[in-house]
Amino acid sequence: MSEIPGGLELQISVQPSSQPEPERQLPTPPLFQLSLPTQDPPNIRDQQTQLQSELQLSEPNPELQHRAKTVWITHRRLLLLLLGLSLCAAILGLVYLMHHKLKNRNIHQGDTATPCLSPACQRASAHLSMSADPFEQPCDYFLFTCGSDRLSADSGGRQRGQGIPGHPQNQKKKTVWTESGGSNKAREDRGLGEEKMLDRKTVLLQYLREILESNDRPNSSAVQRARGFYRSCLDTKSIETAGAEPFLSLIQKLGGWAVSGQWNQTDFNSTLSLLMRDYSTFPFFNLYVGKDPNENVHGTTKRYIQIDQPDLLIPIEWNSKTQKSQAKTQTLRPFLASCQRYLALLGAPASSSMIHVGMFISLSSEFAVATAPLHYRLLKGQLYQRMTIKQLQHLAPAIDWLGCLHAAFHPLPLTEDDHVLLHNLPYIVRMSRIIDKWLNRHELSSRYCDKKEPTIRHPKTFLFLFFLYLLLPHLIPSSSPLHTYMVLSLLHTMMPALDSRFTGTVNNLSVSLGNSDGVSQFRYNLLYFQKVALLIHIYIVVSFHQVAPRWKHCVLETERGFDLVLTDLLSERTAHREAEEIIQNIFSTFQSTLHELSWTDLNSQQLVMKKVQSLKPRLWTTTEKFREAEHDLLFSKVTFSTQSFFSNYVQLLSLWQNRQTKLLTQQKEAPDILSVTPFLLGDELLFPMGIFVPPLFHPTYPRAMNYGVIGFLFAKDILHMLLPDIYSQSETVHAVAECVWAHYLTVAENADRGGVFSLSAAQQQEVWVQYSALQIALQAYHQSLKDQPSDTSISGLSHTRLFLTSFSQLKCDSDTYREFMPLEPSFLITVICAQSDLCPTSLQCPSITQQHSLQTC
Repeated sequence: MSEIPGGLELQISVQPSSQPEPERQLPTPPLFQLSLPTQDPPNIRDQQTQLQSELQLSEPNPELQHRAKTVWITHRRLLLLLLGLSLCAAILGLVYLMHHKLKNRNIHQGDTATPCLSPACQRASAHLSMSADPFEQPCDYFLFTCGSDRLSADSGGRQRGQGIPGHPQNQKKKTVWTESGGSNKAREDRGLGEEKMLDRKTVLLQYLREILESNDRPNSSAVQRARGFYRSCLDTKSIETAGAEPFLSLIQKLGGWAVSGQWNQTDFNSTLSLLMRDYSTFPFFNLYVGKDPNENVHGTTKRYIQIDQPDLLIPIEWNSKTQKSQAKTQTLRPFLASCQRYLALLGAPASSSMIHVGMFISLSSEFAVATAPLHYRLLKGQLYQRMTIKQLQHLAPAIDWLGCLHAAFHPLPLTEDDHVLLHNLPYIVRMSRIIDKWLNRHELSSRYCDKKEPTIRHPKTFLFLFFLYLLLPHLIPSSSPLHTYMVLSLLHTMMPALDSRFTGTVNNLSVSLGNSDGVSQFRYNLLYFQKVALLIHIYIVVSFHQVAPRWKHCVLETERGFDLVLTDLLSERTAHREAEEIIQNIFSTFQSTLHELSWTDLNSQQLVMKKVQSLKPRLWTTTEKFREAEHDLLFSKVTFSTQSFFSNYVQLLSLWQNRQTKLLTQQKEAPDILSVTPFLLGDELLFPMGIFVPPLFHPTYPRAMNYGVIGFLFAKDILHMLLPDIYSQSETVHAVAECVWAHYLTVAENADRGGVFSLSAAQQQEVWVQYSALQIALQAYHQSLKDQPSDTSISGLSHTRLFLTSFSQLKCDSDTYREFMPLEPSFLITVICAQSDLCPTSLQCPSITQQHSLQTC
């Protein structure tokens, strides 16, 4: 019992310690580890003695106590610091995770975004609901091609043409010459899918139609005149009732003509000047107004009169062997029949009509021999040849050049020392000789016996005309064939204002010539300026009469005379801020893409980068404020009738020619309302207003829709324009194109689409362009989401899905390079989604098994 108090004393002696709890923790563990006494009591006292000595050694020492305290505080602070850092890192990671999740949700989970309920969005939603969704029907986008063209090894891909024009602005140009003995199959194939195509020009014309048929701006007389002209064009009943009488009355004002038997034998140059001044008709040559590209002076505003070969009425072809043009002999018979039909509709006696038609064909064939296609004139350096009017008069004396040009550009003063630009001087010289010969001819038979001037090569046609002119050369005044030629040229100028019998004759001839797409032989060159497209597009409109609806024809004709009015109306409706934003974002992303290319030549890269960095992209719109009063004054000089479209059309031609006169002195480039593709003007990259129209673009659309459509089109146009030969400058083009093509072949082969064939260089470049354009548009959109995280949605589609679905609606955008795209752009969605987490759902066709994984392009 005496041993127990000893153990208790040990415990009590420790408890009263005044040391803080933390400082007692170091000696405490050994105490609690002591074992209770068991056997050998004599040893207990020894153990107690030993413990007491140890406890005495462990009695608190101020120096050791302070040192232990310092060490523990340091370790505790480090521990707390580590714990704090870990906690902060965990919180930051959680915040990042939540932000990343929220960001993906903003991009992919559009069902939580605010729905767009504007009228434009409602129409877009209805359109999307009726269209195939690539994420719901992926097989359609694996196998879809424009016009149901079939890919095969034999066809070498879906090639529809022979070459790439030099500039996107020439997208409306038709081939003027066909190779002798060539086939029309390519043109027929191209026309198969036209109705399915979302064509930018058609979209613009539909929007202009809405403007002309609306009732806003009722107080503007200029706007009311434009709409009145448009309505008179739609009034086909009045046009049919008038028949040919308006044109016959016009001929009488010009002094009559030999075909009708009543002709005052007016002076050749006087009649020609009158046609050019009042009726915008150029039978023997064409007139343009524009700048000289050879003038490298920065910011030059000087414009010149430009003289080109005419738009011949007779079908012609280019013989690549002889390097000459010639009348298409196999089409002379239908052309002869159409000319006879015109004279019959104008009341010409059947007894004399054949003589005049024969002379007209003979004269036309002579002019045809002197013409040359664009590629040949480019090769020979025949474009933009500068000379004074006096020099031109010396080289081509049959035309009174100063008098005719002064009449066409009245009241602008012109002198013999003024410069003009010629685009086929050999033709102008030859044309003058032909006119002089017909004005001062000897026996017509002697000309047809001259082997140096073969005009008609078909034997039967030659014999017919030979005996015709051999027997009847003196029955007709010498200048009659030239006058008939001018009258028939005027007839084709006035054709859109005449009844359906005339336009039906044009269309019948077009079908006879094998132009299944409705384009007749009345072709023209569109290589110089935006406004050149309007110079003679009247002929193209006539040719489309059977195919295109009447409203489209009337919109084009209204724009021809009232382009200033429609420019202001379109500018009022254009969302300038939204348009500028998407222009800048797409161009900025395009610049970043250039740095990612693998260039084969450092010098080429530097030149391209320098050029791109110097460009200033902007919306091409009028810089002047609203000019309603000015336009009202301008158009107050004309009076339009609601019952006589022919009379209105004559006044429109005069208005249009006056506009050409003003172009010569105009300081700034006026916006071209019919332009639908970007183009370069000095150091500016201009985007026309006509692109920013619904359904392609609308300010209330979700940005995903605008970037998916307009963004892609812009990127594609910029790549074509600024990198025309990128295939030879970057290895990336080949690698990306082959990668995309490999994706397609995995589908095309399994879908039994034909054998494997390789892509040409032009096809590889086009595949790269369109795939890169889609990536640029998508990157630009995602960048816009970072800057402005909120975006609306349509039909509950996620942002990226709405972007890709909107892009898929383009299907087959019509442009110059479409011929070289071996697959449809909508298939590029599957390549984007193949190895990417951008797409909300997997995009695979269930009926197609893809055994191997494809690389990311």
